[in-house]
Order: sequence, then C-alpha cells, then structure tokens
Amino acid sequence: MASVTFKGNPITLLGNEVKVGDTAPDFTVLANDLSPVTLGDSNGQVRLISVVPSIDTGVCDQQTRKFNEEAASLEGVKVLTVSVDLPFAQKRWCAAAGIENVQTVSDHRDLSFGKAYGVAIEELRLLTRSVFVIDSNNKVTYVEYVAEATDHPNYEAAIEAAKAAN
Repeated sequence: MASVTFKGNPITLLGNEVKVGDTAPDFTVLANDLSPVTLGDSNGQVRLISVVPSIDTGVCDQQTRKFNEEAASLEGVKVLTVSVDLPFAQKRWCAAAGIENVQTVSDHRDLSFGKAYGVAIEELRLLTRSVFVIDSNNKVTYVEYVAEATDHPNYEAAIEAAKAAN
C-alpha cells in the first residue's frame, strides 16, 4: 500500500491500492440528491476522480476549485470529487463556491469508493487525498496517492493524464 501520513502521522488505508493499468473498481456513492452514482454511470467517458478528506477545509476547497476551473476545458472528461462529507454539505458548499463543472459525490454511507480504491483512512473515517484518471474503457491511466494528505496533488500531471486518456 501507499505510505501516507496525515499531519505528519502515519495512517492506515483500507482497501486495495489501485495501480496504472488496473481495471477501475466499481463503486457506489451518493449524489447531492441522494441518488446512487456508480462508475458504470459514466461508461464510455474519461473520468478524473479527485478525492478529498473534507470539502470544507482549505486544501480540499482549493483542489475542488482548481479541478472545477480545469474541467471547463477538458472536453469529454467527467470530473468527480469524492469525500465522506454528507451530500447536503457538498451541495451547500458547491452552491456557495459556484462549482458547476465538477460533480461532488459522497462516500459517507459505506466507504464503497474508499475501500475499492484503497483511500479510506481507518483512524479518521475520511478519505485520503488522491487523484485517479480512468479512460473510456475503464482502465486506470493515472494514480496519485498524495504522500502527506494535507498537501496538494500534482494538478498538472492529473490534467495532462486526463487529456491524454481522452
């Protein structure tokens, strides 16, 4: 598994680490209206999945805003932000932040995404910061498990990977 810390402390990640070349694991998360969202819902599209511990924190806020800005120019790429925040909190945050190009989804119910992608933090019941790009054939083409969960991901590399997978 990826070695990850949270505020300098080692954390335990639940699930299996995903690697480039893997078939993307399926998951079920909740949209802001509580409807289920699965990987299969966006079959045939490139997906950039941005994972954040909590949408209401500084780095997570910046990460979601950055991918929202970039998503406008990523034709044919669906951008999701996954966290364990409640769908109602995500909806409120998106409305306040003017987020229109990214779909926020919640993994609070059963950590389906977190366990499938090896990003569920056992000690905190949050998701660790990470980014995945999945091509239209459900192959993983880019993975970043951010080594220190409070740091920013490599935005440029993720965006380039999404463009290359398209």
